[in-house]
Amino acid sequence: MDPLLQQIYSMDKARMEQCGKHLMVGGGTRGGPVLQRGKGVRVWDADGREYIDCTSQGWALYLGYAHDDINRVIREHIESMTHVHQPFDTKVRFYLAEKLASLAPDNLNRVSFTVGGGPAVEAAMKICIKNLPAARDFVCLYDSYHGTTLGTMGASWVSTRSSGKYVGGSRFLPLTRPFIRIPNPDTYRNPFGVDTETYIDMCLTMARETLERGIAGKPAGVIVEPIQASAGQLILPKPYLEGLRRLCDEYQTLLVFDEIQTFARIGEMFAADYFGVTPDIIVLGKAIGGSLPLAAIIVSDRLEGFAGDVEELHTFASPTLSMVTGAKMIELLENGVLENCRRRGRYIGDQVRSMMAEFPEIGDVRQAGLHIGIEFVKDPAGKQPIPAETVAIRDAGVRNGAIFGLGGVRRNVLKIKPPLIINQQECDEVLDKFRQSVRQVLRQ
Repeated sequence: MDPLLQQIYSMDKARMEQCGKHLMVGGGTRGGPVLQRGKGVRVWDADGREYIDCTSQGWALYLGYAHDDINRVIREHIESMTHVHQPFDTKVRFYLAEKLASLAPDNLNRVSFTVGGGPAVEAAMKICIKNLPAARDFVCLYDSYHGTTLGTMGASWVSTRSSGKYVGGSRFLPLTRPFIRIPNPDTYRNPFGVDTETYIDMCLTMARETLERGIAGKPAGVIVEPIQASAGQLILPKPYLEGLRRLCDEYQTLLVFDEIQTFARIGEMFAADYFGVTPDIIVLGKAIGGSLPLAAIIVSDRLEGFAGDVEELHTFASPTLSMVTGAKMIELLENGVLENCRRRGRYIGDQVRSMMAEFPEIGDVRQAGLHIGIEFVKDPAGKQPIPAETVAIRDAGVRNGAIFGLGGVRRNVLKIKPPLIINQQECDEVLDKFRQSVRQVLRQ
């Protein structure tokens, strides 16, 4: 082993604490296990404790830790090159662009790569403005999350009081871009007490009123997560997305799907296919690099794309290693992993729903593929959030050897989003650890 790696791997707790004094982390919940190695859906910490990871590390490890095929292509490709500056073409960039275009809806055929999810959303915004040069304002949904760059933070709920207090993005408002928000159809928390169809129509009516009367000039674009992950795994109803598509066409603006979290995880390559609604631009990130950093946008043929005069230039927008691992991941998705995602997701979702009789505090289960959220409430009728108990269930999961995610603007949604390669035995293990954690917190 390289002496430097040996030095790093052998750090004891005192040495880690010393180094940690110099570290700043601007998001997430620290203080959990110090992760050291992983394989498949499992990860081990510095003390040798084993966990089954239901977060896929920020929902990015679709093939889990240290996948043999991914490791092999890394070893083989890294002997040739890693970093290439954006202006220089490479065969792998040609290949991945064509592959993504071939998988996307028919009229989305041009791909631009970038360095991360937030910058990819910004790239989509640039395309919108370029094609609607007189437009200024973007529309997003209540409780949306599109990143924390200065260009996207204003579209994320961390800039609002959705959580009951001002946090994160609200500290940087002088630097962030303002967005116009429209209601999201949270059908579980329908505030009007009407039937779902009427509620969806009401949300679309408010969207129409905003596009008609609430924006100065033509809207530049409507940016939507088809499943609002950070909002609480909210699966937007298909009729709502269809209605937004019609409104964007009527008001001559562009529909942008932020598929940074939905790509492949919902059992289809694109939410556009899952819902049968085609946007003008698709944004990709997180898992698209096959465990390494990469992001992209896919643009409709009818739109003018980027010109090569420094409209979109990033030093690390052509990482050949990430593109190779991304291409390999897509190959594996097409050869059984997507089907596994659908099958295992249905199973976990059905099993958690069956626990609602034992734990009525499970107010709602939202599942599309392995994109699963469980909302905890005081009782099914009142639907009062119980964030403290939900956090405690997440923490109990760590003690029981499972890492669950936490989400929802009220922090009362537990996320189960493991790698898409999870098998049946591992699903049962997740469910056992979930039930054990819920029982320890809610039935003591």
